[in-house]
Amino acid sequence: MNSRLGISAGLLLLIAGPVAAEVYRNVDAQGNVTFSDEPSKGAEAVKVKPVTTITLPKPQNVRETDKLREDVKREGAIYKSVSLTYPENEQAFYSGSGDVRFEMQSTPGLEPGHKYEVTLDGQPVGQSTSGTVTISNVFRGTHEAGIHIVDNNGVQIKTGSSVRFTVHRPSTQN
Repeated sequence: MNSRLGISAGLLLLIAGPVAAEVYRNVDAQGNVTFSDEPSKGAEAVKVKPVTTITLPKPQNVRETDKLREDVKREGAIYKSVSLTYPENEQAFYSGSGDVRFEMQSTPGLEPGHKYEVTLDGQPVGQSTSGTVTISNVFRGTHEAGIHIVDNNGVQIKTGSSVRFTVHRPSTQN
């Protein structure tokens, strides 16, 4: 029994090792920038942001349209509303890096297994159970953000009103 526990712990450490790996940035004498997972002389550690993941519906769930519509109607009826609280509709703001923080809420709060899903210009860009999603490098200009609640299969069960907002960023040409 103890040897099984030791082997399991060893395997977990082996698997978790690459997840916690550092990334190093090095600039050589000619100004060439390279990135590596191994430190070298003069290299600096780079903090890498977590990757945004999105759960998409499974094809077999989408094919069963009558059952899917019934499930969506039943699950979506739990919620009275879902909405983006930030940014506000027609809001304009500056974001030099292009980072946009979306805040959302629902009445009642999320059920277990459900997530908020943010769409930007019609494309899913992030999911969260916490009520906030930050999207990096949003291009300057006017965008439309949508908010949905998705179930554990990634199927949208409740949709809120979309908002339009404008991001001002410095020009790369100046």
